[in-house]
Amino acid sequence: MKFDSFPHRRAATRGFRLGSPRNMIPTSDGAGLVFLRSDGPADAVNNLWWAGWSGSEFVEKKLVDASALLGDRAESLPDAERAKRERLREVSAGITSFTTDLATSRACFVLSGRLYWCDLATGRVERVGTHTGLTNAVIDPTGRRAAATQGSDLLVFELEATETAVFRTIATSTSNTESWGSAEFIAAEEMQRYRGLWWSPDGESLLVQRSENQPVPTWFIGDPANPTKPPVEQHYPAAGSPNSQVRLYLFDLDGTELEVSWDFKAFEYLARVHWSSYGPPLIAVQNREQTQLEIREVDLSTGITTLRATETDPRWVELVPGLPRQTRAGLLHSVVDRDSDTRRLQLVGTSTTVLTPAGLHVKTVTSNDDTGVSFTGHDGNPASQDLWRMTWDGSTTRVSEPGGWASGLELFGTAVITAAAPDRPTSTTRIRSSAGDQQTIRSLAELPEVEPRPLFLNEAGWSKIAILLPRVPPDEPLPILMSPYGGPHSGRSIMAGSSFVTEQWFAEQGFCVVVADGPGSPSTPTNEQAIYRDLASGPLAGQVSALARVISELGDRVDPGRVGIRGWSFGGYLAALALLERPDLFRAAVAGAPVTDWRLYDTHYTERYLGLPQEDQDAYDISDLIRRADALHRPLLLIHGLADDNVVAAHTLRLSSALLAAGRTHNVLPLSGVTHMTPQETISRNLLLSELDFFSEHLGQKTAPLGS
Repeated sequence: MKFDSFPHRRAATRGFRLGSPRNMIPTSDGAGLVFLRSDGPADAVNNLWWAGWSGSEFVEKKLVDASALLGDRAESLPDAERAKRERLREVSAGITSFTTDLATSRACFVLSGRLYWCDLATGRVERVGTHTGLTNAVIDPTGRRAAATQGSDLLVFELEATETAVFRTIATSTSNTESWGSAEFIAAEEMQRYRGLWWSPDGESLLVQRSENQPVPTWFIGDPANPTKPPVEQHYPAAGSPNSQVRLYLFDLDGTELEVSWDFKAFEYLARVHWSSYGPPLIAVQNREQTQLEIREVDLSTGITTLRATETDPRWVELVPGLPRQTRAGLLHSVVDRDSDTRRLQLVGTSTTVLTPAGLHVKTVTSNDDTGVSFTGHDGNPASQDLWRMTWDGSTTRVSEPGGWASGLELFGTAVITAAAPDRPTSTTRIRSSAGDQQTIRSLAELPEVEPRPLFLNEAGWSKIAILLPRVPPDEPLPILMSPYGGPHSGRSIMAGSSFVTEQWFAEQGFCVVVADGPGSPSTPTNEQAIYRDLASGPLAGQVSALARVISELGDRVDPGRVGIRGWSFGGYLAALALLERPDLFRAAVAGAPVTDWRLYDTHYTERYLGLPQEDQDAYDISDLIRRADALHRPLLLIHGLADDNVVAAHTLRLSSALLAAGRTHNVLPLSGVTHMTPQETISRNLLLSELDFFSEHLGQKTAPLGS
């Protein structure tokens, strides 16, 4: 392969994801689904599609062409939409999300700040009103109306009115720190709650989040490359500082307003809201320490909430995506079974019943209907993930093929499964209709020119180490390149070839690449909580252990004197930590967007693991990189986007200052105008080549022993 063709194609295709089907929603007739897909591997603009059976024929039909709707206009995103996409790590354009009514007869979406709806049967598309700057659009379950935010205000539109739409302003902000209808920064970044408004089943009322950011510290994200441009103000709740004050209100469309009440002081986090036809709304609220989660039911006549269930943990309660929720059989939530070290589903109805079996670890609940619930999980090997279906009598069935990495849902009798396997560089999406017919949804994504060939090593009964070797073995021992994430919520060593495409490319350049998970990585409750009050020791020990295992397994095929480590975000933190703590093992590191001082990172994430800094300074000191600055003895390249509003550039700049003060030579690569993501094609391509140059220079020859 041409040396630089892979970095170019990887950047142009956004990691070979453009053109893949995504955001699948089955239709209520059980014969199809609605989804998003761009028109090819280099096309970032998503369109709305329908796929399903028309008689005996399987058909894919484009319902909405986003480029045609835009015409000659360039896509213009409101600031709120840009922030939302940053939280979602969204790298595409066009239609990036949509909602449907309960009957899946209509879909609603925002494109370039304008509201549209589509008749899913005929393909008719209408713009709603003349408003611009809209985001967070949600159609009501009956399909008559849609709610959307404009700036900090909440509006409701009558869909059939089109250009002369009747709209109502439901809630208006009274200051520049107040907002309605949007998830606050912490909810979107750390709780996987991206919504701030919820329709009633009859479409006549709304639950709406109100956020007051006045207590939250104001930070300024500047653009040093453009000194005439004013900095962007951001309310950033760093560890130990005040959070946004979040409240919930019930609005009837006739103008009636009612505040939903709970103990705001004791439970300041609004973690979940769920409202369906199966019962009154549910909220899940969490205390600041995250050791308690209360699930409460809302009385629609008074706003008073009643306790339905409580989850507690002396360390922290892990939020499960998709839970809690009202179902036909009762309230569904999760409990941790310490005996089997798994998270299980529990049903609270006329009695309380744990439904899923011991040993089956629930990760995400994706859907439920009258017959049961769909969820993802594993039954012993965290490197594998399956889609499961549980009926309300507790019968549990694996829906996906075992031994890979699957996600999806089952609704209206239709199952949609996106599955990856270790020996395939991309995933496939299949639909199984209520009649039992099956088809593959076409992917227009580009196949990578490298084919990952991960070799998995089992540790503690599950595969947490993956090794990538060059296809043509060299005559000399290979340098080793560790490529971890290593932190919470994101396992890297998984049964999906698509997870290792970049690592395989590095391997083809002459490295033995190792991807290892460890303490703190998603797996079991016990392993996930191994980082409690110390984010450094466990993850680093996991990488050291994996390195030793690889050296033992491969023997003279690798050179243990030439080991590098690379990572981004928590992986960047771990890469720098490894170089500072174990220079006897690690000879060079690239740390991208690293957290260097956990006091500078946000409340909900950081305090979950380390507590409040006012109460446990030691936990923050143990996990800190800046205090270790004088321990640098090996080459370190720090990379950071100067527009990063998640891990702000101050992390890298403060570490660099400490290294300079300690007389430690290092390299810093600042990325002007770049956030926590690097979707820009030129930047993404050249970053990869810069990393390769760095490791080729510092691992290309045998390194002298430390101190020589």
